[in-house]
Amino acid sequence: MVARRLGDPTAEMEGRLTLNPLAHLDPLGVLMFVFAGFGWGKPVPVNPFYFRSPKRDTALVSLAGPASNFFLAWIAFIGLLLVDGSHFIPSIGGVLQPTLGRGVLLIFEQIFRTSIIINLGFMAFNLLPIAPLDGSKILRLFIPRHTERSYDDFMQYGPFLLLFLLIADRFTGLPLLFWWVDGIAEAVLKMMSWVAGWL
Repeated sequence: MVARRLGDPTAEMEGRLTLNPLAHLDPLGVLMFVFAGFGWGKPVPVNPFYFRSPKRDTALVSLAGPASNFFLAWIAFIGLLLVDGSHFIPSIGGVLQPTLGRGVLLIFEQIFRTSIIINLGFMAFNLLPIAPLDGSKILRLFIPRHTERSYDDFMQYGPFLLLFLLIADRFTGLPLLFWWVDGIAEAVLKMMSWVAGWL
């Protein structure tokens, strides 16, 4: 949607502006999810030649994915507070419990908590500055023009770098990828809790 608003119709022409998950599956990402516990979707097709400012607009398109995860995490977080927000704000859980029962509210709590974890995890993972993840395109916005070619050449090895991070976790006991994802997700969650404390 962001790319379309910026003038690039490529995703629309290739049928990617759909809620059908099959249109967004990446074979390698699915295999990584099955065997490594995480994966990624098919990158959104973008043609920078349609953009007025290719470097900036490409970064904006790439930022849209993590931003949407951040937004969805906030929605789930607000839902969790409304169901059981006794630590932050008065909740509606006490009002709904006689009607729905505590068991139903616990199910909603688990759904909201899981949604927060998944969305913050995806956000943090996609912000990793390694191609083909969104973070690599966002970082490119800040790369000096005279080093862009070298940066692009290096990012061709992005999938191998991701594989290295997995190997480092599995075989050396250094959970580098986990440190990145968990560190960012935990920091954002603390920020959300801090904001909720002011409500």
